[in-house]
Amino acid sequence: MSMLDGAIVLVAVGLGLIAAATRRVSGRAVFAVSAALLAACAFQLWRDGLYWQYLPVHALLAALLVLGWRRSRPAPRRALAWLGRSGIAGLAVAALLAWSFVPVPELPAPHGPYAVGSQVFRWVDGERAEDATADPDDRRNVVVQAWYPAEPGQGVAPRYIDGLGRLPSFVSLIPGLAMQRYDRIDAHARLDAPVAAQRARWPVVLFSPGYGASRAFYSGLLADLASRGFVVLALDHAYEAPVVELADGRLATPTERFLPDDPDRLRYMSERQSVRAADLRFVVGQVGRPGAFGPMLSGRLDAQRIAAIGHSFGGASAVEAAMEDARIRAVANIDGTLYGRAAADPMPVPFLLLESDHRETRHSRHYLQGNLALVQHRARRRLSLPDRRGESLRLHGRAAVSVGAGALRGCRAHRRVARPGADAGGRQRRAGRVPRGAVAGCTRRRRCCNGAAFRTCWRSVRAAIG
Repeated sequence: MSMLDGAIVLVAVGLGLIAAATRRVSGRAVFAVSAALLAACAFQLWRDGLYWQYLPVHALLAALLVLGWRRSRPAPRRALAWLGRSGIAGLAVAALLAWSFVPVPELPAPHGPYAVGSQVFRWVDGERAEDATADPDDRRNVVVQAWYPAEPGQGVAPRYIDGLGRLPSFVSLIPGLAMQRYDRIDAHARLDAPVAAQRARWPVVLFSPGYGASRAFYSGLLADLASRGFVVLALDHAYEAPVVELADGRLATPTERFLPDDPDRLRYMSERQSVRAADLRFVVGQVGRPGAFGPMLSGRLDAQRIAAIGHSFGGASAVEAAMEDARIRAVANIDGTLYGRAAADPMPVPFLLLESDHRETRHSRHYLQGNLALVQHRARRRLSLPDRRGESLRLHGRAAVSVGAGALRGCRAHRRVARPGADAGGRQRRAGRVPRGAVAGCTRRRRCCNGAAFRTCWRSVRAAIG
């Protein structure tokens, strides 16, 4: 929202509410201000084109013009006057609510020393069938957007999300109509920009989004990571992401086939996690395949330094992929519940877990047990627990485990974990104290948790690939 947009909306809504609440505002003033705002709307329309968010504003201003003209004439009947003022108030509220969907969101600019380039690759894995469609000949599509350190310069911005201009009705609960101007989003990157020459090969980070989320929703994070010297390969998992353009140009939307004998959907999530992990492993294979990333990026990716990270379900998928593929040297899980083998098998590489506040997200008992089991596997490999102040958590040897925001460490104020079991309604029981190093729920690291553990493990993860 520009300053002009904000001024038009706020003045129009304020005028509408005041005119609806009292007759002390003269008709001439209402008419004059409404006419000026309509002129500003005409200038905005000429400059930026039509936003659907402006339609209630236009209707409100037209109604205010009528109201201003009507107040200069004899007063109408009381019922008719109240009806008109109620309509004005309703239009003012509608005009304000319409702007809860910003026409063109602004993404944060990267903070690293490098400019950022971007390319999109749409591959077909001929060895895997696509189980989300009824066509037995359909093969699995793997869509990747590369974000990478680039040489400075000017260029065309990458498209924010697949399917612009033909989006479905809803994209992850966001109305497709609200995204019609997302082609104007500045992702702070240039399409097909030359790769930065400071290194011959750059370390690689695979990124898997949360369940039902598009890679586009993480654009600010991915561009920032690329600006710090990593090639980030962000996946869209076809038929699970809200909209994915496949290699043949078709748009794939979510397809969910829940199992009737799987009420908790644990088996379903485990199967989808395995599909995602296979997508990640396929991309790892592409990193080492000559020419897979085109003439610009091929040969500039370091196949010996690959990490996998993900948010929520993407973090769990990254964990399983690393358990199955030794080419992945480090893993970061951002708030992900583990399913299947990811919740049972040991982690062979450095591992970082970032958690949100348990009081806000109310992590499930399954989440707590799965991540705690993963840490306990690492504890058998000579884990040194934190001291009484929670100032250190590291693993000796090749593997390391830690978390940000006090998640798996000894925060004194918030060292809590669900007791085994749940009540009759399936709700998590009240948390109880557990030994240091168990799952905890503190996000106030600066207030009550020393950040040494987080920094120690982040250095371990970076050392594995950087």
